[in-house]
Amino acid sequence: MVDRYGKSEDLRGVAQIVTTLAPFALLWWTAVQLAAISPLLAVLPLPLIILLLVRAFGLMHECGHGSLFRSRSLNRTFGFILGVVSGMPQYVWSQHHNYHHAHNGDWEKYRGPYATLTVDQYAALTPARRRVYRCKCSVLAAPLAGFIYLIFNPRYTWLKGTIGLVIHTLKRKLAEPGVSLQAHAASYTTRFWKSSREYRHMLWNNVVLLSAWAAMSALCGPARFFVIYILTVSIAGGAGIVLFTVQHNFKHSYASDSARWNIDTAAIEGTSYLVLPRWLNWCTVNIGYHHVHHLSASIPNYRLAECHQEYERLFSRVTRLRLDEVLGALQCILWDRNAQRIISMDEYRQRTEAHAEARTTAPG
Repeated sequence: MVDRYGKSEDLRGVAQIVTTLAPFALLWWTAVQLAAISPLLAVLPLPLIILLLVRAFGLMHECGHGSLFRSRSLNRTFGFILGVVSGMPQYVWSQHHNYHHAHNGDWEKYRGPYATLTVDQYAALTPARRRVYRCKCSVLAAPLAGFIYLIFNPRYTWLKGTIGLVIHTLKRKLAEPGVSLQAHAASYTTRFWKSSREYRHMLWNNVVLLSAWAAMSALCGPARFFVIYILTVSIAGGAGIVLFTVQHNFKHSYASDSARWNIDTAAIEGTSYLVLPRWLNWCTVNIGYHHVHHLSASIPNYRLAECHQEYERLFSRVTRLRLDEVLGALQCILWDRNAQRIISMDEYRQRTEAHAEARTTAPG
């Protein structure tokens, strides 16, 4: 399967970039022009901008896997550009994402964007903190999560880490003036990046993005620009987080501990197949075929559907989710370590009520 479908084509990758970034730029120009007439008119192109941002992030994700293009340089170049468009340092993000792929289904090591709690951890929370956890995982909170994920965190971590780097380097230089600044900087460690290469990608992503913010603010006014930008990026980020979550958190999805974990079983039983209309598959670059993607990330998005169709007989244990089932899947936010699966809040409440009833009716 991988030999047949894990082949990228540069021309198809370029076509996907052009059909994403060209209409994205045109719609942004349209939104700015309409905002000059009326703020209400500016709302009209925003849904399409949001969908194209979701598509841009998906293509950035492909570049991180090295599967959008055959050429490594094209994957690196367009990965960086799409990272600027998405607000995310692509190389740094891809390192974290590759960790997810390497440990998919091992919930001791990776628990998704919402850091899914175990049943026991949730039971130990106060009622107020339980409400916060449920609210955090809800679809209504998704745009806020998208704002934090794509706009706030990448800027905050870079700034905080950079300030720490500068302070560390200056202190060490004062203590050991004979040692070079480069050597002092190299001795700095932080949780925000793991290598100098990651830091360089964070630096240039932020430099280019903040320069673009300044240019767009000068061109169309800061208020107009940031209202459009924050709305579209936050909602697109929230949609992406929801999309990712329901591809791994659904009723009784495979959720193993490290000792019993199997990566292929995780791809089949711990990854969903989102059954989406064709236009939404286009906007999400076929990431709904997530089970195929987790079997091999080398299969480019434009081959996932064909691969699924040919080998569909092998995917009988893959959970299929329709659009009208997404909200229900978002309720599956607890890891039952004993059963090695994800359960929903409703199932947890039913268990809790049954245990309470059993205690009250027990003799003696």
